[in-house]
Amino acid sequence: QVQLAESGGGSVQAGGSLRLSCAVSGFTYNTYSMGWFRQAPGKKREGVAAIDSSGSTSYAESVKGRFTISQDTAKNTLYLQMNSLKPEDTAMYYCAADIGADGGTWLVYFDPEFGYWGQGTQVTVSS
Repeated sequence: QVQLAESGGGSVQAGGSLRLSCAVSGFTYNTYSMGWFRQAPGKKREGVAAIDSSGSTSYAESVKGRFTISQDTAKNTLYLQMNSLKPEDTAMYYCAADIGADGGTWLVYFDPEFGYWGQGTQVTVSS
């Protein structure tokens, strides 16, 4: 059974930093994409950052240069380092994984009905 569990969310002032973690278990595919998505109240879920089994990373334009996605395969953990946070980054952040190694395409064309998703962790950025 695949399980993803996010942690590390919280409240921070604008300009601050947070690091999200996602513990992944039961996901044993050799070709995959993993990523972070977010959903603000009243808005659609959007892709934030993805990494695939080739090691390629992809980012939404709104977070490029501020967020960094990484993974520790030994610990089966996915990370999202978020720097220079802005109030518009406030959202529920979800960790997800899917079969397939085109993280850039998945980040844009994902379907929340498919793949594996965590329960989310709230990030709130105040001005």
